[in-house]
Parts: sequence; C-alpha cells; structure tokens
Amino acid sequence: MVTEQEVEGVGQTLVDPQKPLQARFRALFTLRGLGGPAAISWISRAFSDDSALLKHELAYCLGQMQDSRAIPVLVDVLRDTRQEPMVRHEAGEALGAIGNPEVLEILKQYSTDPVIEVAETCQLAVRRLEWLQQHSGEPVAQGPYLSVDPAPSAEERDVGRLRGALLDEARPLFDRYRAMFALRDAGGEEAALALAEGLRCGSALFRHEIGYVLGQLQHEAAVPQLVAALARPAENPMVRHECAEALGAIARPACLAALRAHVADPERVVRESCEVALDMYEYETGPAFQYADGLEHLRPPPS
Repeated sequence: MVTEQEVEGVGQTLVDPQKPLQARFRALFTLRGLGGPAAISWISRAFSDDSALLKHELAYCLGQMQDSRAIPVLVDVLRDTRQEPMVRHEAGEALGAIGNPEVLEILKQYSTDPVIEVAETCQLAVRRLEWLQQHSGEPVAQGPYLSVDPAPSAEERDVGRLRGALLDEARPLFDRYRAMFALRDAGGEEAALALAEGLRCGSALFRHEIGYVLGQLQHEAAVPQLVAALARPAENPMVRHECAEALGAIARPACLAALRAHVADPERVVRESCEVALDMYEYETGPAFQYADGLEHLRPPPS
C-alpha cells in the first residue's frame, strides 16, 4: 500500500528543478503508475518547469492515465501559446487519449492552430474520439503494447500493404497512423524497416510518432535510420528527441555511441533526451526490475 507521504515524496522529486532530469522522469512514471487525484495534482504542478522535454512527458503521462480529472490542466496547456509546440501538441494528444467526448469542441477549435504540429495532433485526436463513438460497445482489440495510441491499429495484417498505406502521403494522416500501429503490432524486421522509411516522410508530427513507435518495437534493424535522424541538425527537434529515446529503449552498442555523441547537442530538448535515453539504456541493459522506481528511493533498503 502506498501512503500519501510516499506520493508526496515522489511528487516533490518530480517538481524539484535541482534534481537530475533522470530522477524526475522516473518519479513521473511512478506517479503515472500510481494514478489518482494526488498523482494528477503533482504532475500538473510541473507544467511551470522550463524543460520542454519534461512538460511533454507530463502531458503524455496524463493522457496515458485516461483520467478525466486531468482534462482541465491539459486544456490550459493546449491553449497556452507560451508553451512550446511539442508541449501543446502532447496536451492535445493526451486529450484524445483520455477518450472523453466533452473535449471534441476544443480539439476542433485547435485543429486549425497556426502551429502545424498542434493542428495535426488535434485533427488526429478528433478522428480518434469520433472513431470511439462510432465503435462504442464493440470489443477493442488489445495489441501487445499497453499504450493508449492516437489511432487504433488497422485491421490489415499484410506488411507490404501496410507499408504502402504508411508511406502514401496522399492518404489521411489518421489512416497512415492506423497502418503505423498495425506495423508495430506485427513486429519483426520487415515491419521495423517499413516504419523506419517513415522517418523521411513530410510531416514532422508523423516522423516523431515513427520514432516513438520504433522505441516501442525495440528492433535493432531500425537503429541506422534512427541514428541518422538524430544526427540531422536540420531535423525538427521533436523528431530528434523521439529518435534519441527510441535508441535508449533499443539499447544496443550502436545506440550508446549515438546517444553519447549528442549528449552535448546545442538543442536543449535533444540534449536532455539523450540524458534520459542513456538512463533508459542503463535500465534496459541492467538488473533493475522496473524503470518507474520512484518509491524505491523513498523506502529504506531491507536490512
């Protein structure tokens, strides 16, 4: 049983800018796992931080928790044009992930936002909510991943046809996302290579989601393309950040070299992503039982 004091201890780590970013990330994912109003409150408090990477992850976690009590703070973040585009985008995606149709109007309003990543995100979130309404009462196919995705996986299972849909830039973004998640669920080298081709597509939002999905898939066939995208200084920082975190999750020696090469990158969100990814690499290659270990740091070791 987790006590209120323990939740507060984890929350204090999250909101403390003096703490290493890696420790704050682990605290965040601990709070996400605990859930409930106190966890939402602590996560919400951290939106005043100056790290766009941390704030992006705050919004991501609130969406994954699928608790409607997080809607007001996410709406505030989406509306706040002082927040970085990657933070506002993630707030829009989180509102779609929660799945409450009460946010449809606000998402439609921001579907024409001048920041293209925010607009495309809100368009996708509207499509997701509409899809959920059209399929309410139907059993939802549960894939191998526990994440709440911005689009349901396509029913198609043929990797070649899914690749064609993924890379067809004339198709609606929602349909291409559905192909993306179906390829992730299919797994294997052919699917990983098809997804990696998406890192050259036009939409930065799409490329960033490809990076995220390749991190979930953890297939080393995609490492060269992820390393190349991380190394492109002209690439959108949002994309480079997801590629860095994917390399940390895949955790092969080539990933380590790439992350170390960019740990002093001039772009802050890339630099910080490499720090977090190196911590993830250590977790993936080490003996630790879980990444979200915020409670373990509060409790005395067994004697």
